[in-house]
Amino acid sequence: MRFVDVPVAQRIEQRTSNPQVESSSLSGGAFCQLASRAPHYRVNLRAAQFVFLMTDSANYITLGEPLTIAQVVRVARENAPVRLADSARSKIAASRMWVEQIVARGEPMTYGINTGFGVFANVHVSAEQARALMRKLILSHAVGVGDAMPEEVVRAAILIRANALAQGFSGVRAQVVETLVEMLNRGVHPIIPSKGSVGASGDLAPLSHIALTLSTDGEDRDQDSGRAIFRGEHLTGKAAMERAGIPRVMLEAKEGLALNNGTAFSAALVCLAAHDAENLIEHGALAVSMTLEAVRGASHAFDERIQNASHHQGQRQVAARIRELTRASQLVDRAGRVQDAYSIRCAPQVIGAAKDALAYATARLEEEINAATDNPLIFAKDDQGAALSGGNFHGEAVAMASALLAIAVAEVGSISERRTFRLLDGKLNDGLPMMLVERGGLNSGLMMAQVTAAALVSDNKTLAHPDVLDSIPTSANQEDHVPMAANAARHLREIVWNTTQILAIELIAAAQAIDLRLRNEGHGTEMLGVGTRAAFERLRRDVAYLDTDRVMDRDITSAATLVYNRALFDAVDSRVELLRAA
Repeated sequence: MRFVDVPVAQRIEQRTSNPQVESSSLSGGAFCQLASRAPHYRVNLRAAQFVFLMTDSANYITLGEPLTIAQVVRVARENAPVRLADSARSKIAASRMWVEQIVARGEPMTYGINTGFGVFANVHVSAEQARALMRKLILSHAVGVGDAMPEEVVRAAILIRANALAQGFSGVRAQVVETLVEMLNRGVHPIIPSKGSVGASGDLAPLSHIALTLSTDGEDRDQDSGRAIFRGEHLTGKAAMERAGIPRVMLEAKEGLALNNGTAFSAALVCLAAHDAENLIEHGALAVSMTLEAVRGASHAFDERIQNASHHQGQRQVAARIRELTRASQLVDRAGRVQDAYSIRCAPQVIGAAKDALAYATARLEEEINAATDNPLIFAKDDQGAALSGGNFHGEAVAMASALLAIAVAEVGSISERRTFRLLDGKLNDGLPMMLVERGGLNSGLMMAQVTAAALVSDNKTLAHPDVLDSIPTSANQEDHVPMAANAARHLREIVWNTTQILAIELIAAAQAIDLRLRNEGHGTEMLGVGTRAAFERLRRDVAYLDTDRVMDRDITSAATLVYNRALFDAVDSRVELLRAA
């Protein structure tokens, strides 16, 4: 994953504008780092300040109640406080009691409670060895490698894992869930290597790195506690938990297995990517609208009657958005063309299909983040119960959702780059200068910006290969089909980053073309549609007109930040509200 830096002061200004946030010193409780841990940005956490979230009940995300992707994003990026529902405690206690009865009796032989794991599933383990079994499980499975996961992903994963345990089918003590909750609320973020999971039995390696920080044993050695970030400082897991005032847990029977079985990391990555994909789809419609203005394109391709004849909901919605953004434009249709190229004319069909794919993926993800995903699952009823071995940890649903989203977002980027190409070609852009620059030859204009977009589109094609098709058996063929969900999720995250840059480049090119077009027309921005005018004027505050060659990477970064922060749509919404009020 590649990043650009965003000034801490900029993030602080945005965060403190939220009326739900008040400044305070850190003394414990729920807090929020004043730095976005979005997939596109990195900040100096040591330099960042912190704030408390007000603790009224409306701000809390409650585990054991239905969890949404929007709530995952709030916890991951806005540090919304978390609590365990009272209703979940009785279910957790019932399943835990059943586990303790099995341990006390020593029978029946139950996977992961009194047996080994994987290929050792038929090896009996005594009650006296239960703690050692759980500790060894975590130590042996913490084998991740590679760059550390961003903190927002770690927070999302902790939340999703805690919510899975809160369903009451995992046989853990409430103390384990409450410790995960406290790690979120106090800001202890284990450092998790990004590679090493095949997605079944869930995300074993990354979740074990969380458990290293959460849990301990009689020796309580620093070197066995993993690494963690607390208030921007990199520490051992043990030191981070001590600084935060959170006691570490000695894991009892079944609890280690409950912590490291499940799809929490893969699901965390895909949930955040799905949230960002929704934003990119909306900006795809905006980019089409600005390009349509620049080339004086034909509006009838977006006519409601055509869209209704298709029966595709996403297509209808994208076309409606384009009509709304270009409403009252004096440039659209001015060229008198019968039709435009596919990259413009068929944009609702392409972006709309991505929107429909997102809707499907979102539904599957919200099922996953509310599921019990470890093994075995405990079904307790009064004094009776059963521990059933199954495969809810298998990340196939997450991997397939990730593959679908990867294709969808890559297509949004692919068609955007084609529009950028057309804007820059003097034979295709309705009479504008080649490379959208005056004194071409002396100046190269936006030539290389399109090259960058092309490189990113090509990168996306490789990254969008479905990882779910690439199963490699593990654990002596006991785990003979795995979904590679974590790989799929990491690749999707990179595609989202790439596509943000691709759309930023199109927006820059469209704005440059609009400036040149308005000069040709001898008029100002009053010729633009209601929405496109607001977006164009907001973009121009951060990205100036290119009158001569200059370093462009800063412009792309600025435009990508506007896309991520939705600043362009904030301007559009404000303009629409003003017009309605008038």
